[in-house]
Amino acid sequence: MPKSPNRGIGKADALCWFGATGDLGYKMTIPALYAMARHGNLNVPVIGIARDELKLVAFDERIRASIDEHGGVTDAKALDHLMDSMHYVHGEYADPATFTKLKRELDKVGAKAPAHYLAIPPSMFGPVVETLGSSGAAENARLIVEKPFGRDLASGQELNRIVHSVFPEDRVFRIDHFLGKEEVQNLLYFRFANSFLEPIWNRNYIASVQITMAENFGVQGRGAFYEEVGALRDVVQNHLFQIMALLAMEPPLGMGDLALRDGKERVFAAVETMTPRDLVRGQFDGYRSEPGVVPDSDVETYAACRLHIDSWRWAGVPWYLRAGKSLPEKCTEVHVELHSPPQRVFADSDVAEGHGNYVRFRFAPEISIAIGARAKVPGEAMVGSSRELYLCNEYPDEMTPYERLIGDAIRGEGLLFAREDGVEQAWRVVDKVLTKHSPALPYEPGTWGPVEADRLITKDGGWHDPVLARPTSETRV
Repeated sequence: MPKSPNRGIGKADALCWFGATGDLGYKMTIPALYAMARHGNLNVPVIGIARDELKLVAFDERIRASIDEHGGVTDAKALDHLMDSMHYVHGEYADPATFTKLKRELDKVGAKAPAHYLAIPPSMFGPVVETLGSSGAAENARLIVEKPFGRDLASGQELNRIVHSVFPEDRVFRIDHFLGKEEVQNLLYFRFANSFLEPIWNRNYIASVQITMAENFGVQGRGAFYEEVGALRDVVQNHLFQIMALLAMEPPLGMGDLALRDGKERVFAAVETMTPRDLVRGQFDGYRSEPGVVPDSDVETYAACRLHIDSWRWAGVPWYLRAGKSLPEKCTEVHVELHSPPQRVFADSDVAEGHGNYVRFRFAPEISIAIGARAKVPGEAMVGSSRELYLCNEYPDEMTPYERLIGDAIRGEGLLFAREDGVEQAWRVVDKVLTKHSPALPYEPGTWGPVEADRLITKDGGWHDPVLARPTSETRV
């Protein structure tokens, strides 16, 4: 078992942001830092590090342009505070002189416990970590690193080895922005804050679990990037696995973030290794015409898989996960199918109109929870229809995932970050099928992927395609 993560390391006193002029920084980090300033949570100096030889005034202009593009300035004092907090260092990431300049800036602001945030290409993770160590800039510091954490089990283990040669596990914060979403945290809260769910949350009552992450657009000009990852690496192995872990984890042994995190990470070790027959890969027609995509590409833009968790709670319960681009809807949803009642009391109680009872969690486009049940239709006949008890949070989250995650890492709170053991076990689950698999099957944009994915579910009612229309009967809060 790894060392207790992130316990007692205190707060960072500076944020060293590598990749400060990159695309991720422009779209995500700068708006997050501005939001932190608006909410009074930006209490440390920020040192941007990048290869571009910019003057501080040019860096400031880039920050203002990003804020203007992503919502605009709504709080002039917060913007002034952000600008006053910013510093800039330029230089190559492999050049020790860059880290000498960084150390000089850290001394200038009096930082003794910085947080080094790597928003840079994965190929640079190792060299930057090693140079942080040799330069002395890693002393009493912590590391925040973006995904992907490797490309397979071997590279993930090697990256962890390099990271741990400089930073102990309790000072490593691996960002998966999906864990910073309000709707994902709502799932965790709902599971353990309500007593009615736990008695049925096991193989005795649950027949199957489906997790769908659908996008109704293609790769949007990022064909070269997708050629390197594909849907299995980009979405399933991280985002959907994290949802699965929150659904499958045992109740924590005690209170607090550490107990919750331990419960979540233990799930990955119990997931059986995926085999080729558990995976169907698809590629939407037209993908090979995208810029940066090779003419004979076999990269999947759709992946559907079947998993089993080897535990007392989940023995015999299949978990079906799928993610894809150019599908009919943009929606992320969990469908937990319950077993049918043991006796058929009414003639229509198992008609094809509805399957068994279910619990449904939707993360996007809205945050909602629904319970599917059958209720009698008014009249003399003892017949019913499927209805939903539906709870929806229509208030958008004021805190973006990056604002929450960067703030948590600065404060030393580790619950929403991936841990060493979980990362390696997640790669272990998919490692064999990353290279040993069937060809990607074509599917038409606007459909739910290749029909061959239906073979993964021979029972359990087939795939439950998310429908974005409101239920006909609902109870709302």
